[in-house]
Amino acid sequence: MAWIRRSGLTVLATAAGIMLGVSSASAATGTVNTSGVALTVRSGAGTGYTAVGSVADGAGVTISCQTRGTTVTGTYGTSSIWDKITSPAGYVADSYIYTGSDGTVAPPCVQTVTDDYPYKSDSSSEADPWLFYKRECVSFAAWRVRQRLGVDFTNSYRGVHWGNANNWDDAALSAGVRVDHTAKVGAVAQWNTGSYGHVAYVARVNSDGTILVEEYNYLSAHNYDTRTISASSVGNYIHF
Repeated sequence: MAWIRRSGLTVLATAAGIMLGVSSASAATGTVNTSGVALTVRSGAGTGYTAVGSVADGAGVTISCQTRGTTVTGTYGTSSIWDKITSPAGYVADSYIYTGSDGTVAPPCVQTVTDDYPYKSDSSSEADPWLFYKRECVSFAAWRVRQRLGVDFTNSYRGVHWGNANNWDDAALSAGVRVDHTAKVGAVAQWNTGSYGHVAYVARVNSDGTILVEEYNYLSAHNYDTRTISASSVGNYIHF
């Protein structure tokens, strides 16, 4: 049981579980498509970083993780996603890599588990810059999505009102964001139980069918905690 406050009210809620699938947080693969020229590999996620090599057009790459950086327009549109590849080691613009997805396909490059939420000492009656109440589960999840995934997420992301946690699955579907039952590092775990629901950030996916989540306002009112839980206990996974 947990104290969950969403819109200025505090309630006591429980999380119910259903059986879901699990995928490991692993590398992905892609194919370079530059229409002939070699793709520059850089030391960081941006065009301002030093070139450390190149990958030929048509070559396959292994993507160990993804992050956000300089926005680049390439073969597959305009994107700020950068792929960290294994050979040559460095970063390439995802807009030149065929991965089968317009979003992320590999874990985020930053995976430190720590309470780096910038409003941990602020009043929970104040709104954060992305228009959720500070120190609520939705505010922390929004912070993680923005910080770790580089998504410009707000309470009106893609013209949709996200609101309380129990609306996030419907909001995601309306906004064209994938919702499924597969755990992945960087996904938002979402529950519809209780008066306002709950969301948490998936920080680890373990081989034993459990996941490690980071969250606010669950074990302790308006405070940070981590839990290792069964992946099948989560209602939905939202993949930004």
